Amino acid sequence: METQTLSLTLAGRSLSLPADRIGEGPPALLLPALSSISTREEMRPLAARLSARHRCLVPDWPGFGAQPRARVALAPDTLNAFLDALLAQEPGPYALGVAAGHAAGYLVAAAARHPGAFARLVLVAPTWRGPLPTAMGEERRPLFATLRRAVEAPLLGNLLYRLNVSTPVVSRMMQAHVYADPARVTPALLAEKRRVTHQPRARFGTAAFVTGGLDPVWTREDFFALFGPGLPPVTMLHPKGAPRRSGAEMTALAESGLVRSVAIPGALAAHEECPEAVAAAILSAEA
Repeated sequence: METQTLSLTLAGRSLSLPADRIGEGPPALLLPALSSISTREEMRPLAARLSARHRCLVPDWPGFGAQPRARVALAPDTLNAFLDALLAQEPGPYALGVAAGHAAGYLVAAAARHPGAFARLVLVAPTWRGPLPTAMGEERRPLFATLRRAVEAPLLGNLLYRLNVSTPVVSRMMQAHVYADPARVTPALLAEKRRVTHQPRARFGTAAFVTGGLDPVWTREDFFALFGPGLPPVTMLHPKGAPRRSGAEMTALAESGLVRSVAIPGALAAHEECPEAVAAAILSAEA
């Protein structure tokens, strides 16, 4: 594995982001999920299993990762612009694009904006609605925006953030819907995830994601509309242990006929918890 720094221009500002390159063969772009504990490192087990067939590029998202984070305007436009800049610098074309969780909508939209950039797409446990809108309903988005501003504020924001990413909270979150097998949430794994949450300026990414500020769309209909004409073939990997509300959205996408759906073990972090099964599902389509 080789780790390098990508130097990109985003909204007129120079930005340096780490990225891993793993394997040999036709190129593949692997996008980690967006969450309080997300980082490109979660994609390494999957990339290692794809590496015999693909040369995988695995970047961190702006504002996320296990390193000190630059302060950028965290909004859907920023993340769309990041993928545009990435594809301008690393154009591929990619034999494969893989996105986990909230990265799914951004990858699909990027594939639509850049015809020919991807031969096929794989969405692992795709989501489009953040934790608070999922749990409390879309009608409370004004409240979520207020909560986001509170977490971003000096002093009070740090306190609120520390409460949100305390060890008990992170453990409960991972056992409830991130991993299907609670026994996998060991003290060592929790320490690793807490390291992610303790990076400088980490609270801004968490505040944006949790409150729905990084939702690529606000309705199921708009999410389905991303899968328009001209896309390469899209496969959705639907984990059997997905939480009820997110799982219902994946079921609806499968039933829409817009994607090919394949059942896999795991929950929202199936790519990290069950990399063998996820890799097998991805590679079986190439056999």
